Amino acid sequence: MRRVTKIAASGIATAALALSVSACGSTSTQQDESKSSPSGSSKGVKVGVAYDVGGRGDHSFNDSAARGMDKAKKEFGGSIKELTAKTTDTEADRVQRLTDLADAGYNPIVGIGYAYANSMKQVAAKYPKVTFGIVDSVVDAKNVDNIVFTEEQGSYLAGVAAALKSKTHHVGFIGGVDVPLIKKFEAGYVQGVKDTNSKIKIDRQYLSHGSDTSGFASPDKGKEAAQGMLDKGADVVYSAAGSSGNGAIEAVNGKKGAWAIGVDSDQYNIASLAKYKSSILTSVVKNVDIGVYDLVKSVRAGKPMTGTHTYSLAEGGVSLATSGGFIGDIKTQLDAAQKKIVDGKVKVKTTP
Repeated sequence: MRRVTKIAASGIATAALALSVSACGSTSTQQDESKSSPSGSSKGVKVGVAYDVGGRGDHSFNDSAARGMDKAKKEFGGSIKELTAKTTDTEADRVQRLTDLADAGYNPIVGIGYAYANSMKQVAAKYPKVTFGIVDSVVDAKNVDNIVFTEEQGSYLAGVAAALKSKTHHVGFIGGVDVPLIKKFEAGYVQGVKDTNSKIKIDRQYLSHGSDTSGFASPDKGKEAAQGMLDKGADVVYSAAGSSGNGAIEAVNGKKGAWAIGVDSDQYNIASLAKYKSSILTSVVKNVDIGVYDLVKSVRAGKPMTGTHTYSLAEGGVSLATSGGFIGDIKTQLDAAQKKIVDGKVKVKTTP
């Protein structure tokens, strides 16, 4: 079933702002196709997962996807096979990773991150009876579910919060890798800051560029970048950098009165970051778990989701975490900003 729509998400995290309006193969052989029959049955699910760099345990993007996998396994039974990308991966490595999962009979197979786009297009063509899913990119294939989000909308709200909370009128943005996806985070954040207070200074830095994905898995680089911004006077730093953001949060915690803004998961509630949570103002939550769960459920039901599905602010695909209560005093302004986006009165940019 191929369709292009926005999915109304259920079970939105309680940390979300309460406003209800609100990453050319050959043709399949007969043997390949026998391995690619639908896995939805009384035996449970058999899901293959190809994580981005950092993998399960990054406390951010990959962990959000993992929550969706875990929910599906708990609800339907079955098994999950998890493989994780390396910063040294080539396109051939990604193709092999997806092919291994398909050969082992996993269905669906989900690529977590835009880096899997080209390899998934190749592998999906070879296994037409397997349903594939990709997060943060769009692959034009009949058996692929493209799970995308309006990151710029959640980041806009983060920008509003940063502008209202900054006492030095100086904030920062750290991007993991200088690619179009992360530019969406930057664009929304910058617009939110400037729409709130045009006089605020914004420092911006990327940790790696192009095919070098180390910027998503280098907490030391995140810490150094954040420290540089703090030393220059910034008192709010937003990081869209995977596990590298953990280093930024650590740096911010070392400066009295400074705030960190997390990403993808509600980082205030991450156990390993508990000693820094007094400095985590909020997080731009990206509910990758909902998109992943929806895909697995559809395959289990024998009606695989395919096409492009956009999880927006209005549908709860992105949200701003309220854990810690640190943005409670600006809730009115944040609710108003969110309503303007949902109502279409504010168009959030996707490029800086």
